Amino acid sequence: MESSFLKDDAELLLTDITGLVEPLPTSEREKRIQSGTHYSEMLPIEYRPTDDYIKIYEKSLEVFGQNTADAVAVVSDKIVKKKGKNVVIVSLARAGTPVGVLIRRYIRKKYGYECPHYSISIIRDRGIDKNAVNYILQRHSAGDIQFVDGWTGKGVIYKELKKEIANFEGVSDNLAVLADPAYLTDICGTHDDIMIPSSCLNCTVCGLISRTFLRNDIIGEKDFHGAAFYKELSAEDRTYEFIDYITDRFRFDLRFEDNAGGNIGMEDVKMISDMYGISSINFIKPGIGETTRVLLRRVPWKVIIDERYRTSAELEHIMQLAKEKNVAVEYVRLNNYKCCGIIKQMSDV
Repeated sequence: MESSFLKDDAELLLTDITGLVEPLPTSEREKRIQSGTHYSEMLPIEYRPTDDYIKIYEKSLEVFGQNTADAVAVVSDKIVKKKGKNVVIVSLARAGTPVGVLIRRYIRKKYGYECPHYSISIIRDRGIDKNAVNYILQRHSAGDIQFVDGWTGKGVIYKELKKEIANFEGVSDNLAVLADPAYLTDICGTHDDIMIPSSCLNCTVCGLISRTFLRNDIIGEKDFHGAAFYKELSAEDRTYEFIDYITDRFRFDLRFEDNAGGNIGMEDVKMISDMYGISSINFIKPGIGETTRVLLRRVPWKVIIDERYRTSAELEHIMQLAKEKNVAVEYVRLNNYKCCGIIKQMSDV
């Protein structure tokens, strides 16, 4: 799989489908998704950030880069404490891939361990790429594998991971993330809904690869799940701007404590569902990362912001995207999340 990631940083266990699938406009994808076509059978046209949005991204990197670096440090220390020096990082493509690169770099810098890092696909309702997992198991011990992603929203992918990994003896279904506002895992950098700058962009901070793809007319039974490489966006690639910026801010003396339990994030989701009469929680995407994705890749109906963060710089890119896409913003009191994106239902698209 071609990408802009350095080969030493990540081995992408993906099938290159570049040029085989025509990306679709957001509104057309949304109609097809809500009519029953699975999202993994299509590719979106990548959002091209406006100049104003890029300025906000750059400011976010400057303001919140240290928080992200500290989250990398804490979760990496937890991983090493749990797995030891033979840990194998397996990130979930695509948002997990730059996070896996950062964790690998931190562990190498602090502990001197050269951790293998693979990136593989997992797709809601379609499962994990079993061919990729078996490829890794042929080369490493099951107990050394540590799955990594960027953040938890409602925890849908985490549940998918737990269901799928039950089929692989000795492999832990624990997921390590930078931010876990859903309170689903203790292997996290923080339970705060932090602004992770890489969540602001799509492929241009993820090695220029698309979200992962699975359709049986293109992906065979023995193939890895697919992804496309957007070489035409090379001039806009900020993957290593992000990775190097965060790496330069690593601190190696942070202490962490085992996190006490908090409110389960689904409580916020159920409250929003009741408040707005939303028939399916699939339309509700909580957290900064997921709200950003709704605005970048789906057809949004509303953005809900915790009233305590009405003027927060963490949400400046959310406000900019909402403005660009003419999406209503409303303020309520949330517990676990700072914001939430709601997808427009098909009858309104």
